[in-house]
Amino acid sequence: MGRPSPDRSYRVGVGRLSVLAFAALAAVLCAAGGSVSAASRPAKAVTAASKALTPNSFNRNFSAMEGLSALVKEGHGDITAILPDTVSSARYTEFDAPFLTTALQTAGLPSSDFTVENAEGSDATELTDAQAAIASGTTVLIMDPLDAGVGTSIETYAKAHGVDVIDYDRLTLGGSRQYYVSFNNVKVGDLIGHGFVSCVAAWHVKKPEVVVMHGAATDNNATLFAKGYLSVLDPYFKSGKYVDVFNTGDTWDPPTALTEFEQAYTAHPNINAAVIPNDETGAPIITYLQTLHVKPKTFPTTGQDATLVGLQNVLSGYQCGTVYKPIYEEAQASVALAIYLRAGKTPPSSLVNTTTEDTTENVAVPSVLLTPEWVTSKNMNSTVIADDFVPAFQLCAGSTYTKDCKAAGIKP
Repeated sequence: MGRPSPDRSYRVGVGRLSVLAFAALAAVLCAAGGSVSAASRPAKAVTAASKALTPNSFNRNFSAMEGLSALVKEGHGDITAILPDTVSSARYTEFDAPFLTTALQTAGLPSSDFTVENAEGSDATELTDAQAAIASGTTVLIMDPLDAGVGTSIETYAKAHGVDVIDYDRLTLGGSRQYYVSFNNVKVGDLIGHGFVSCVAAWHVKKPEVVVMHGAATDNNATLFAKGYLSVLDPYFKSGKYVDVFNTGDTWDPPTALTEFEQAYTAHPNINAAVIPNDETGAPIITYLQTLHVKPKTFPTTGQDATLVGLQNVLSGYQCGTVYKPIYEEAQASVALAIYLRAGKTPPSSLVNTTTEDTTENVAVPSVLLTPEWVTSKNMNSTVIADDFVPAFQLCAGSTYTKDCKAAGIKP
């Protein structure tokens, strides 16, 4: 499947109602006692095939989406997905946008009835994109908020206009969405923590002097990641087996993360390990360590998102591992929920497998939480390579990585 260019809007289909036409339609429906909201229509019977959906139904072939075609025919309005940025992770343009598009297309939704956009890191853009989509006929919004502030603004606006919202990947604290789809983010942090501990032992780092880094404080996922890895590491710190030398600020911006690490390392040259919450912020730090001639398998670092550079750093012995999240599962689960909502139906309980606490509103949000996996050189073949998440020929490019791939049993 082709990957889109990283422009601001990965847009599929332009056949929406105009703003004026939609306003006129809304007025007619309201005068008749109706509504343009998918959620306000009476729930209909759910077919046996759709009842069978679970979080494990979504494979790389998108076959589960085909079973939703009948629901698509019964639905009303557009589905719009808004992704947050292209900086915090390359995943949004390389995987989320095309996977969401494929899921929508495979389910049978006409290209004129859906749009996938990217806010390019701007709260104002994310809000105006959502407002424009709603004005143009969107009845279900899949939204990954840049932060809780813009997320709550979008969800308040959507609720006032009778539009359902699915929080995608990040939960909007204080929001009013109907559902949340993500990976188990505490588990993501737990994998980072346990991966770090295993790596410290495997690389024979006798006295880990650790810098602990964190994602953006405005991102609830970063809070959950930290909860996971600190629950693993705190006993090591308290026992004195590891030393918690320094905690950096909160950021997903790679240059900022690098600056923070450089400052910590300059002030504390005894640091010999780093807990880093994603591959993107870890990459420049690893490059910096290489310029200082730090040898492979001597300075444990961590990451997540299974990016190309992250996986290559794992292969070359500068990163312990990375958390792999099969984004095609997340995209399909979100689209499945959206199609149910668009058709005015309640998603099956077999799919909505848990709840997630909105700690601001103290409410349990119905959720689909998927399972992440820790990836090292030992299981790359059976995970990211098998899923074609990162093609082997890209992973193994260059003489250094060709050698590393051969050692890991990966054939380009």
